[in-house]
Amino acid sequence: MVERVTSRFGHGSTAMEVVASIDRHGKNAIVTGAASGIGVETARALAAAGAAVTLAVRNREKGEAVARDVRATTRSDAVRVEDLDLGELGSVRRFADRVLATGAPVHILINNAGIMACPLGRTPEGFELQFGTNHLGHFLLACRLAPALKAGAPCRVVALSSIGHRLSPVHFDDVHFERRPYDRWLAYGQSKTANALFAVELARRGAAAGITANAVHPGGIMTGLQQHLSREDMDALGWLDPDGKPRTGFKTPAQGAATSVWAATAPELEGKGGRYLEDCQEGEPVRPGVPFAGYHPHALDAESAKRLWTVSEQMIGETIAV
Repeated sequence: MVERVTSRFGHGSTAMEVVASIDRHGKNAIVTGAASGIGVETARALAAAGAAVTLAVRNREKGEAVARDVRATTRSDAVRVEDLDLGELGSVRRFADRVLATGAPVHILINNAGIMACPLGRTPEGFELQFGTNHLGHFLLACRLAPALKAGAPCRVVALSSIGHRLSPVHFDDVHFERRPYDRWLAYGQSKTANALFAVELARRGAAAGITANAVHPGGIMTGLQQHLSREDMDALGWLDPDGKPRTGFKTPAQGAATSVWAATAPELEGKGGRYLEDCQEGEPVRPGVPFAGYHPHALDAESAKRLWTVSEQMIGETIAV
């Protein structure tokens, strides 16, 4: 039986607390979606630990402002900004090419960017927007960066999933809602399940090369991720109190970044991949009466993970060797 990984950190821990005794000088990290929310605090903690951090962002102006703030608060000059739009595969390929052209290894890749519960949209390639952005963009990114990750081995890849994965498995017969009515929450849940399954299969394929990949549920955090939700939506979900403030249990961005940073740096996770992590611990299967923690078996199913990899290769038009 595989031993469950735990730590001294928990729900209320911050990313900076996680790295307080961690030294990542000489290591290179990439954080997608680092211009807002938990991406900012993830980048800040890694920079504070000494890593050279690339903020991979869609909005360059916001990214540069974050970089200045992170440099100032961590006294690290090794923070730079690169353009990346995960909803457009050409942008992903160009970003990966720029990284590989430097010849530098990548020791930490945190697939943090994401969108949630948006109206039906399509990427330029015709993929459903949430699946295309949250999964396929990150799938292509990690696979294109495989040479740099292998050069940085032992390295970590962190895939941001969500408790929302429990809303839907991957519907392989109609991933992009071409024959079924679009539901923004089912689409979100499917994309988050895909994030977890990606980590499972990358961990299997990359283990011999020193690549450790895990999925992370960061917890409930009020960030720009909720931009497509109205006050009425959040009331209906039970996220707000009568005064319109987040209910007890929601995390700050610094707390929300903690599990990602733990997954990227914790010595106890060395060589232990394909797991679902939450609150700086390895998650457990869903249990009755515990609505906001735990994973559904479909998120870690090995056969679904293999199938998703093959289907994803077909969608992006590339066969990936990791």
